Amino acid sequence: MALVYALASGLVAFALVLVIEPAWIRVARARGLVGQDMNKPGKVMVAEAGGIWAVVAAAFGLLALEALYTYLEGAPYRPAELYALVALLLLASLLGFIDDILGWKRGLPRWQRVAFMAPVSLPLVVIKAGKSTLSLPLLGTVDLGAAYPLVAVPVGVLGAANAFNMLAGYNGLEAGMGLLLMLFTAAYAALKGLDLVLQAALVMAAALLGFLRYNWYPARVFPGNAFTYGVGAYYAALVILGNMEKFGLVLFTLYFVKALLYFRGVLHGVWRPGIEDFGVPRPDGSLEPPLQGAYSLQHLAIRLLKRTRGRATEKGVVLVILLAQAVIGLVALILALEGLL
Repeated sequence: MALVYALASGLVAFALVLVIEPAWIRVARARGLVGQDMNKPGKVMVAEAGGIWAVVAAAFGLLALEALYTYLEGAPYRPAELYALVALLLLASLLGFIDDILGWKRGLPRWQRVAFMAPVSLPLVVIKAGKSTLSLPLLGTVDLGAAYPLVAVPVGVLGAANAFNMLAGYNGLEAGMGLLLMLFTAAYAALKGLDLVLQAALVMAAALLGFLRYNWYPARVFPGNAFTYGVGAYYAALVILGNMEKFGLVLFTLYFVKALLYFRGVLHGVWRPGIEDFGVPRPDGSLEPPLQGAYSLQHLAIRLLKRTRGRATEKGVVLVILLAQAVIGLVALILALEGLL
C-alpha cells in the first residue's frame, strides 16, 4: 500500500499545482510581479515566484499521505519525520519567497541568505533525524556521534539549498533537475526498502511535474528562490532521513562541478554582476556564451551545442544538462545495485 498511498498523495500535489499556478500567473502579471526572460531576444516578461506553489502543493501532498494512513490504516504514519519535512520545506521556501518579493538583484544580500537558511534545518535537528554513522565516498564509514544532528545536518541542508539554486536561469532547468533528483532518489529508496523516502520523493516529483507544465520552454512562470531553496533543502532532508549520503552526493555531482567552475571564474576575476549563467541571446533565438572560458555548466552546454550542432538554444542547453543528470542518476543506481553505494 505504500506505493498506492504515495501515488494518491502525489496526485493531490499535482492537481493543486494545475489549479493554483494559472491563477498565480494571472495575478502576478496583473500586479507587476514579472521579470525579464534573459535568454530570449527582446524584452520578454514572465510571471515571477510561481515555484512557491509547487512547494505548497508538495506540503499538502505530504499531509494527504499522513491523512491516508491515519484514516485508512487507523494510526499515524511516522508523523515526526513527515511533519519535519513539511516544516523544513515551508521554512526554506519562505526565505526564498521573501527574496523573490524584494526583487532580483535587490533582495537579501548573499550573507544574509546563508545566515537565515541555517535555522531551516531545525525541524530535522529537533527530531534527531538520520543516523550518525555515515558512508561517504573516499572516506568510507564515519561515526560523527552528536555532531551529526547538530552540525552535519544543518551543513547538509544549507549546502544543498544553496547549491540547488546555482543551476538555474533557463526555462525548465530547475524544475527538470529537481524532478530527476526526486525520481532517482525514489528509485534508490525502492531498492533499499526506504518507504518514507520513496513516498516523499514521489510526492515532490508529482508537484514538480505539474509545475513543469508552466515552466517548460517557453516559460509562463519562473520558479524563483522560493522554489530552489525549498526543493534543495527537501532533497537534503530525504538524503538524511534515508541515511543515503553516499548515493545523495554522487547524484548531486553536477552541482559540485558547477561550484568548481564558479570558483574558477571567481579566481580568474571574470564574474561580475549581470553575467550570471545566462547566455547572450541573438535575434534568431540562439545563444552565445558571454565569457571566453568554461566557468559555468550552462555556458559549457552552449559551447558544446555550438560545436556539435552549429547553434545553441535555451531548450537545447536545458536538455543537455538534464541528459547529463540522467546519466549520472543511472550510474548511481547501477553502483547501488552492485553494492557500491
